[in-house]
Amino acid sequence: MKYICRILLSGLIIGILNNFVTATPSTQIWIPSTDVQAFLNPHFGWDSYIKVMGTEATVTNGGITMGVLPFKRIGLEIGIDYRDYGFMNNDNTGNTNLGGVAGHDYPVYFNAKLGVPEDAFFKYMPAAAIGAFDMGTKSSGVGLTSFNISYGLLAKNIWKLGRFSAGYYFGNDKALLVAKDQANGVLLSWDRTMTELTNKLWLAVDYQGGKNSYGALSFGAAWTFAPNVSVIVGYDIWNDSQNLKPTVTVQVDINAF
Repeated sequence: MKYICRILLSGLIIGILNNFVTATPSTQIWIPSTDVQAFLNPHFGWDSYIKVMGTEATVTNGGITMGVLPFKRIGLEIGIDYRDYGFMNNDNTGNTNLGGVAGHDYPVYFNAKLGVPEDAFFKYMPAAAIGAFDMGTKSSGVGLTSFNISYGLLAKNIWKLGRFSAGYYFGNDKALLVAKDQANGVLLSWDRTMTELTNKLWLAVDYQGGKNSYGALSFGAAWTFAPNVSVIVGYDIWNDSQNLKPTVTVQVDINAF
């Protein structure tokens, strides 16, 4: 019965994605990682981005991501998220907006990622992933939420130095409210489990290029409280420093099985 329920849940999520255009995938601190969620193992995440100065909104994002392919050498995860802002400004059009985002009116986003692990097909092969996230449900008019961030990544563990990742992303400049050349950029990261101290401590630094609401330098640490539960605490410095102030992020990650 448990297996049947998990099959039905995966089918439900796939059905939802088929009805929308197909939001957070498996990540480092901020950018996506090449990791893919295990087959039929739901991952629940709740992320908060808290402004350390100014009066901008605190952003929270909660969602579920799950692997839907039963293979060892290739994986596919899909997910759905609900995003909330601490407060809203009204643009006198009937929509509550914040920086072009149609806030509570269109709070649902989708994501998907296809990836292969290191050494999947030959020795020394890097991990690789392609995917998309923050695929919103409002693609026209004022306050677009179809950010449509698509990306590709490669990652490799190098000796005891940790894992290094590099890639590139493209976004929807109309939803991001920026020029086309600022709606894309590099993706870079380093992460490592500090096994010399404990297997419970993980450190990471990542960077997303582009002067838009996604571009940022982030760094932080995670602590594993149980085999399926961890908490990340990090700090984000946004590339568009004129409009976006630094944030403290707190992220709770729970695997169901």
